[in-house]
Amino acid sequence: MSESLAWFKSSHSDSQGGACLEVAHTWRKSSRSGDFDDPCVEGTTCPHTTHVRDSKLGARSPRLAVAASAWAAFVAHARSV
Repeated sequence: MSESLAWFKSSHSDSQGGACLEVAHTWRKSSRSGDFDDPCVEGTTCPHTTHVRDSKLGARSPRLAVAASAWAAFVAHARSV
């Protein structure tokens, strides 16, 4: 599990490099992953979005951003199967 914070620029900041707001989040390893450094799924949540990535690629991993309501529906369905 990654212990470092991942910083990203607010979508309300401009692209000119001026003053902007940055937000941090911590990636957490899926509870369904192995106990060691096995490849796994990591996730983090922001108020309205859940982000998911592949741990074996770390910061280089493509990220899937899912609306919080869609993620909740996915988790509810996965638990029911």
